Amino acid sequence: MFYAYILYSKTRDKYYIGSTINLTERLKKHNTNHAGFTGHTGDRCIVWFEAFDNLRDARLKERQIKNWKSRIMIEKLISSAES
Repeated sequence: MFYAYILYSKTRDKYYIGSTINLTERLKKHNTNHAGFTGHTGDRCIVWFEAFDNLRDARLKERQIKNWKSRIMIEKLISSAES
C-alpha cells in the first residue's frame, strides 16, 4: 500500500501534506529533531490519510491537496473523514 497523508502540529498550528509507502515510519521520521519543515517540534500527528495501490496515485492525491492552497479545504477533508 501507498499513502497520501496530512500531519498536524499543534505547536506550529500547521498542516503538512505528503505521501509514503510506510506511514508509521514516515511519521517517526517527521517527529525526529531534523532540519526542515517538520523538524524541531516533535508533535506531528496524522489527522488524515488515504491508501492507494500505487505510488503514482498517492502522489497525485498529495499534489491535488497541495494545489488547493486552502486551510479551509484541508480541514473539510479531515472533518469529512472523521464523520
